[in-house]
Parts: sequence; C-alpha cells; structure tokens
Amino acid sequence: MPSPERRAREETLVIPAGGVELEGDLAIPDRARGLVLFAHGSGSSRKSTRNRFVAQALRERQLGTLLFDLLTAAEERRDAIDAHLRFDISLLASRLGEVTDRMRQSGPGGELSIGYFGASTGAAAALIAAAERPRHVSALVSRGGRPDLAGEALARVRAPTLLIVGGADARVLALNREALEQIQAPKQLTVIPGATHLFEEPGALEEVARVAGDWFIEHLGAASS
Repeated sequence: MPSPERRAREETLVIPAGGVELEGDLAIPDRARGLVLFAHGSGSSRKSTRNRFVAQALRERQLGTLLFDLLTAAEERRDAIDAHLRFDISLLASRLGEVTDRMRQSGPGGELSIGYFGASTGAAAALIAAAERPRHVSALVSRGGRPDLAGEALARVRAPTLLIVGGADARVLALNREALEQIQAPKQLTVIPGATHLFEEPGALEEVARVAGDWFIEHLGAASS
C-alpha cells in the first residue's frame, strides 16, 4: 500500500505577498489532518535539507506541508551580501501572514487547520504572524528558533507553541527559556540532548520531526474537529 507521502498531491505555487511573488512547494496527503507552513531561517531556503526532511516526516503522518521562500530570488542574492533582509522580522512576518491568508481563502487545502514550523529567525516571524491571526493559526513549532526577536508579540500568541532547542546550543537555549516565560498560550520547551544549533548529530533531526509531528497531530487535529 502506498504511504501517505506517495499519495500527497504535490505542486509548485507562485504566491503574491507584499507586492512580490513567492515560490512554494505544496504537498497534501490524502485525508490530511492539517497544513503546516514552513518559515525558514536566516540564510536558508525552501530547499533546506533539514526542513525538507521534517516536511517529509510530517507528510508521512498525514500532515500537508508548504515550504516556501519568504524572500524572492533577487532579495536572496542581495541578502547573501549584506544579511539585512533575513533579520527584517516585520517583513518576514508580514509575508508569512499574507501567504497564510491566501492559502485559507483560495489555496489548495484551504479548509485545513493551519500550523507554522519556524526555524531560526523564521520562528520569530511565525510567532508574530500567529499573534496577529489568533483564530487562524492552530499550532506552532520552533526549531532552534529566535523567539526573542518576536518582542512583545510573544505575549499575544494564542496558538499552542512548542520550542525545540539543542541541548548544546547554549545561547539559543537561554533565549528560548526566557521567551517561554512570556508566552501565555499552551507551551512546551523540548531540549534535544547533545544537539547543536543545526541538529546535525545522529538521530537529532529525527527526534525534532517526531516531537514536532506529535505536537501538530495533537493540536491541528483538535482544531479540525
């Protein structure tokens, strides 16, 4: 019997947001339990092997995924030189929010509950976008994120939020512990023992995918029902 991953409806989208067009890869398995939008971090893209690994694991658990670039190709080239746009959290959050609205209103899988998977600076953008859409974002997972960059939006987040951090990523772990205190929604901090910022250690990324999948299944499923 084919796995949910093989039965996923896959397509490449061009999504208008903020006066530009963003490219994304959408895959929705049969009987999907929800749709997870990926907000990648600084210096990354939708082709990130780490995010694609997690996305495949989520699809195997019947969760749809949308991996898309928050910057255009031209912006990525400029950002590779000065690293300015990757830290423009307001811009990234605004574009993530617009993509969310478009997917809900007219995109494939628009009837599905929506979750965010954010990494690094993308996690801050996800938290801000979720805070601005308390009725439309049902769950959020941050991997090695910088939730501190979301500022006052942390206290306004209503989506159940899971922060995943490597145990050996000391500075980011401290920032996540501080941010956790400010989040008023259902929340959890999961530390992957021995993992560094990119979760490159054997088994670390698999554990990220497992706990993220558990979180989305619990909270997106509840929102759908």
